Amino acid sequence: MANAPVQRMSQLMAKTLRDDPADAEVLSHKLLVRAGYVRRTAAGIWSWLPLGKKVLANVERVVREEMDAIGAQEVLLPALLPREPYDATGRWDEYGQELFRLKDRKGGDYLLGPTHEEIFTLLVKDQCTSYKDLPVILYQIQTKFRDEARPRAGILRGREFLMKDSYSFDLADEGLDQSYALHRQAYQRVFARLGLDYRIVAATAGAMGGSKSEEFLAPAEAGEDTFADCPNCDFAANTEAIAYTLQPVDGSAVPALEEIPTPDTPTIETLAASLGVPASATLKNLLVKVDGEIVAVGVPGDREVDMGKVEAHFAPATVEMVTESDFAGRPDLVRGYVGPQGLGEKVTYIADPRVAPGTAWITGANKENTHAKNVVAGRDFEVDAYVDVVVVQEGDPCPKCGTGLKLDRAIEIGHIFQLGRKYADALKLDVLGQNGKPVRVTMGSYGIGVSRAVAALAEQTADEQGLCWPKEIAPADVHVVAAGKALQTELALDVAEKLAAAGVRVLVDDRAGVSPGVKFTDAELIGVPQILVAGRRSAEGVLELKDRKTGEREELSVEDAIARLTA
Repeated sequence: MANAPVQRMSQLMAKTLRDDPADAEVLSHKLLVRAGYVRRTAAGIWSWLPLGKKVLANVERVVREEMDAIGAQEVLLPALLPREPYDATGRWDEYGQELFRLKDRKGGDYLLGPTHEEIFTLLVKDQCTSYKDLPVILYQIQTKFRDEARPRAGILRGREFLMKDSYSFDLADEGLDQSYALHRQAYQRVFARLGLDYRIVAATAGAMGGSKSEEFLAPAEAGEDTFADCPNCDFAANTEAIAYTLQPVDGSAVPALEEIPTPDTPTIETLAASLGVPASATLKNLLVKVDGEIVAVGVPGDREVDMGKVEAHFAPATVEMVTESDFAGRPDLVRGYVGPQGLGEKVTYIADPRVAPGTAWITGANKENTHAKNVVAGRDFEVDAYVDVVVVQEGDPCPKCGTGLKLDRAIEIGHIFQLGRKYADALKLDVLGQNGKPVRVTMGSYGIGVSRAVAALAEQTADEQGLCWPKEIAPADVHVVAAGKALQTELALDVAEKLAAAGVRVLVDDRAGVSPGVKFTDAELIGVPQILVAGRRSAEGVLELKDRKTGEREELSVEDAIARLTA
């Protein structure tokens, strides 16, 4: 092994903190700052300090090795991109406010790249002209930019972040299937090597477009994604990708619609209590504005509306909640008593599939202090579009086998898409086929959140004492602690140099004037896999080796300790 230089904490720029940052909400944010891995530059913008940069580089190395193993070729494209390709695909507008847009001194429009489908497509269009040039897989590891409205959770949700994005280019759908499978397998190897607990789940394509899509999720309390797992079959999906099947019922025996007085019942809870019925018997009608036009969203009263699903349905239009002023001059909209049977053509009505044709409901009568019962979908009101818009709940039936689903929180660490020909069509990516005729190329897009993987690992592996890195990505293999004065420091440095000469990555705490207690606390906080202490028995040539993860300790001679750590 090559000689690895010793990192001396007396020279290392890494100030540890005893207290959590005031703005920190999640574990990874607290510990990465306290242990001296990152520092906040601005909201959603982070600087990586030497220890953090080493961890980040180790994640990059693993990703590169596995991408190279499937024949992918690394490139580096610019982060500052022209507007025109994104206009051609429609994403200049579709991305909405998350896209960083700017002008140069000549008034030209540019953006900071959130993803690079367009630019990779144009690169291949320039370089690949024949079927002989394909298939090809290209990738880069580069900073991406998204103007998050509420950047939070440290590096988990920032406005700039490091990502590996790769793109496959094939002549036929069968080739795309193969490229997709190669990436799926490579991702499994990447996350296994990183030491991440992860799940592969069905997902929506969102602004990326395309057909088949899967996410790689790392279960963690700090996760912003919720995924459903079936305990009875192999079904697993992001809750955003779960759709309830429309199942019409026979509502012919339901009596005629009847209005009933319901004073002071503007909420589902007050209505259900007043009438002595379950909330599931009522129809909740949420009003939103889509590009300024009012739309009503109908769901069973015991369910909540998933605004992410509503926004995805109407994208790229802007979806907002209605305000008090929106009711002014609209006698057809009675706050707290809205019903779909009286909205008229001025209001688009979308409903969850649970509000199927033939189902009967208690809902607003569009009159103050009045509701209506026996309101039947398809008889008393029409639905303009059925869209699964409810928040998935624990116990909802599995779409595959009907068993009650289990829900968990997770961090998205990877996402793979079969894009098909969306971008090739928009940018006219053709190559000359074997028969001499143009062939439209089909594409895949595949991302790994490199910086998010660091946070996900911190969330999954940390304990009460601090970070606890897997060896593959830790900033060092062993943390040597000089727990004393001159004798201990001399021994610690000597052992550190011998380990480094054998190729072991060493961090040594040789700081003068720092108590052993502070050094031990910092070693636990920093989270290197092995901690080697030159302490009270240093004069005898005896060291203490501690496994950071298990807490197991043993005393070893200097020779045995070096042999153990270099084995």
